[in-house]
Amino acid sequence: METQNTPFPGAAEAALLKGNKIEAIKIVRRDRGVDLKEAKDIVEQHVATHPGLQMQMESAQAASRQGFLPWFMAVIIIGALVYYFLAGK
Repeated sequence: METQNTPFPGAAEAALLKGNKIEAIKIVRRDRGVDLKEAKDIVEQHVATHPGLQMQMESAQAASRQGFLPWFMAVIIIGALVYYFLAGK
């Protein structure tokens, strides 16, 4: 998969560090001109050969999920209030 002649794209590495594996696959597809399966295999091989990267990806994904929860709860509460006040009339 990953050879010395074709270094892993820096933009794909940055996407992985942000926890965005799908974006990394898109970048590899575009940069290398390969199909989806091959790009996925290249990204997974890169992650497998860089042990610390997997932990950084998981940490970034967890932080992203934690940031999403308060916004989701706010939308639920606002929706409930709107329903309460509109249904009461």
